[in-house]
Amino acid sequence: MTDRPHPLLRDHPSASAPVPASPRSERPSPEVSFIVCTRDRAAVLEACIASIQAACRAHAAFAAELVVVDNGSRDGTSKRLAGIAETSDIPVTAVSETRPGLAAARNAGLARARGRVLVFIDDDCKLDRDYLLDLERHYRSGEKWLIRGGRVELGDARDLPFTIKRCEARERLTPAVHPGGFVLGCNMTMHRDVAARIGPFDERFGAGGPLRSAEDTDYLVRAMLLGMPVEYVPDMTVLHHHGRRDRKSIDRLHRDYSLGNGALCLKHVRHAPWLLRHVYWSARAAFKELAGRPRFDRDLDLSHWPIVVMNLAGAARFALLVMMGWPKRLPPRQDRQASEANAEARAR
Repeated sequence: MTDRPHPLLRDHPSASAPVPASPRSERPSPEVSFIVCTRDRAAVLEACIASIQAACRAHAAFAAELVVVDNGSRDGTSKRLAGIAETSDIPVTAVSETRPGLAAARNAGLARARGRVLVFIDDDCKLDRDYLLDLERHYRSGEKWLIRGGRVELGDARDLPFTIKRCEARERLTPAVHPGGFVLGCNMTMHRDVAARIGPFDERFGAGGPLRSAEDTDYLVRAMLLGMPVEYVPDMTVLHHHGRRDRKSIDRLHRDYSLGNGALCLKHVRHAPWLLRHVYWSARAAFKELAGRPRFDRDLDLSHWPIVVMNLAGAARFALLVMMGWPKRLPPRQDRQASEANAEARAR
């Protein structure tokens, strides 16, 4: 191996800019940070970590690290993480974030990640062996001001085909396409400078938060409003072992997604009014459904009507959160990091 910088690091003069991040350690910064958030799923987490380690061994030229955020687990996750960190062939940083919610956990991971490229992977996913090879190829051009997501396949054929993305074409998000699910938060990448410019995830959104979902979709919309593309690529594959095998669990998730998306529309109504078109299209499809037109998903027997109802409920809940002033303010550490990131973005 030569001493030349890896292609991910070339032509990035501002690669040392802080993300929201904690003080750096003495060791050199890795090229890639995998950020995994978890809560009470130690068994699947170990499989996820093993797949990341295998992908890193398959492409040892990458200097990678793993940041695992334990979001208040009670199943011995912290003890298992300590054992994994002792034997891991890549650096593992275990972070404890007791504030509930996936968005809070993602922010805690951002604060500790040191890599130039950040990769968000869910704890119930496994990386394809060639993931890092695909990642390097897409970032080789030096284009960094974008969010990029990859393919998400079912990890277990017994699970229902939901929360996956199998499109074969590379494409970029436009207002004509609903941003929900365009890039999935279980397989989302960005340069650290992109995260610094967009800022922390909105902790009102996401699993475990009051709006239950859409923390990743909100991030995509905020990127677009800053003029940054959002791109899907049909490789960079992860296998999603989501474990949902009955209609009831899928219906519950379908409603949660619609709740978050309704809140998203109200949050961005001034600067992204095009989101309202998707609400209108869902309402129109719901009424056509009464006349025998196709349902939202015929294979899973999902209707358009929960989308409409939960969109309205999500908008109402977001309005209530705003009136309540929730959250009151970011935690001191995160607030300081967000201010530093915004200052650096303005300076550029």
